[in-house]
Amino acid sequence: MKTNKRTIILMLLLIIGLSGVSAQSKKEQKEQREQAVKEQIVSEKYKISVSTAYPRRGKTVYLSSPYSLEIRNDSVISYLPFYGRAYSIPYGGGDGLIFKAPLDKYEMKMNKKGAAKIEFIARSPEDRFKFSLTIYPNGSTSINVNMQNRESISFSGEMEEKELQGKL
Repeated sequence: MKTNKRTIILMLLLIIGLSGVSAQSKKEQKEQREQAVKEQIVSEKYKISVSTAYPRRGKTVYLSSPYSLEIRNDSVISYLPFYGRAYSIPYGGGDGLIFKAPLDKYEMKMNKKGAAKIEFIARSPEDRFKFSLTIYPNGSTSINVNMQNRESISFSGEMEEKELQGKL
């Protein structure tokens, strides 16, 4: 009887000890991810996979295709869909938000909670785009795009894991 009690007590202590270790490793993983996200933002080399579009008119659009926004030092590679009203576009619809262009007036500020607020301007032959990004410490992202020839549109997504795995 005494050995059963001792065995049960030892098992309970072991389980409690292991749960503390796993909680600590989750906390460490979270801190490592936040650090990797911050390093990528500061290096101005990151890619955001977009999963949802929020047009000004109509319903939210959940995206199944691999849309993205990529920043590479001094240029932006935009592969984003457009839903909404266009005021002045080329015959056939044009390329919309699918372009590669140099960055203009790139500004990045970190807030107290660790989120990065990024604004920049890009120009394609069709339009002028003003991007406003908010990248949170966990890698989730909010993107707002204002254009001269189209209605504005917003997106949400995540910073790509491939980029982060090399840092973890």
